[in-house]
Amino acid sequence: MSDGVADPVKESSNQTFDLVIIGGGMVGASLALSLADSGLKIAVVDQQSLSPAPSDDTTPYAARVSALTEASVNLFQQLGAWPLMQSQRVCPYSKMYVWDAEGTGDIAFDADEINHSHLGHIVENDVIRSALLDRLSQTGIELFSGQSSIDCQLNDELHTVTLGDATPQKKFQKKLQAKLLIATDGAESGLRKQAGIPSSQRDYLHHAVVTTVETEAYHQDTAWQVFLDTGPLAFLPLPSREGRHYCSIVWSLIPDQAQRVLGLEDEAFCSELERALECRLGKVVNADDRYCFPLKQRHSRQYHRNRVVVAGDSAHTIHPLAGQGVNLGLQDVMALSEEISRAVSRGDDFAADYILNRYERRRMGSNLLMMKSMEGLQNLFAADDIGIRWLRNTGLKVTNRFSFVKKQLIRQAMGL
Repeated sequence: MSDGVADPVKESSNQTFDLVIIGGGMVGASLALSLADSGLKIAVVDQQSLSPAPSDDTTPYAARVSALTEASVNLFQQLGAWPLMQSQRVCPYSKMYVWDAEGTGDIAFDADEINHSHLGHIVENDVIRSALLDRLSQTGIELFSGQSSIDCQLNDELHTVTLGDATPQKKFQKKLQAKLLIATDGAESGLRKQAGIPSSQRDYLHHAVVTTVETEAYHQDTAWQVFLDTGPLAFLPLPSREGRHYCSIVWSLIPDQAQRVLGLEDEAFCSELERALECRLGKVVNADDRYCFPLKQRHSRQYHRNRVVVAGDSAHTIHPLAGQGVNLGLQDVMALSEEISRAVSRGDDFAADYILNRYERRRMGSNLLMMKSMEGLQNLFAADDIGIRWLRNTGLKVTNRFSFVKKQLIRQAMGL
């Protein structure tokens, strides 16, 4: 004491867990729920709130949505979260129509071709996360949210996660110790970097502009995608309300064009969208606030190191043109939770390298294949060479005529 007043004392509290999940987004929350009955003591940590925030018909549509495959929906059903999503807002779509704006090639997919009621569901990311957090709150998993800081110290025996309490004084710190840490904290994962897990990155040199628009015509339960010379544009169906029709858009543009589009007046922006979609849904009546983010391909060269595991965007990110990003992350969840649960049931060390190697083998090849496929599609449709343009248009037309090939593509895209 220099002036007769004691300095604030930093309190601390230590808790020990079997595993701690850093990041409570869609992948982190799904993983925690998948392991809820494993017998392990689990914590989920996030700087954001981990409280559910359900939507209703009065809540504006969120700008970010996911195109969930049948495999992802099945996982959510197993976790008990799917009925909660359905009680809020989900939009099944039964058709998908894709065409090349620079040619005459097109291809149409229809769920009827495989005797199925739909191809997938468009669901707002906020709805997915809220439903998962609702289910998570009913488990014994401990949630630590609203943390001003999350610092991980990696050790030989037990890792330590030090949490701040988000108060200006930061008087209270909580320390969590765990045998295994799982990084689901996003593409710029701090835990992945701290663990020294190497990753590669490729800039797509495009930004994605996302928003919700109201269209004059009903979307016909169809996901629409057109390949423009500036990049792909997707109109993804959302539930209609009071006779008004909505779509979520994802527009991939070079950075300068993305900034230009963001700066347009609403009327000009809607008119440009109409022209780009060739007025297939009539007028674009209005648009919500627009958001923009850079598109990058990332992939971890390892999926675990020294009892730190990466999953979801922390392990890989791909171009959104096929809407497979979150679905790949949920497949990570299924594989990782199965390997950990199996190890626990057998009395094996769930954090051992040979257990985590199984997860890596199950997922790395599939993720790389999808990444290369998306990279190939992007390069194919970005090419200006007249020969390549002829080939891609011919390829679309030929594929559209072969029912067997289309059925296989549909089943693959649905995760079946």
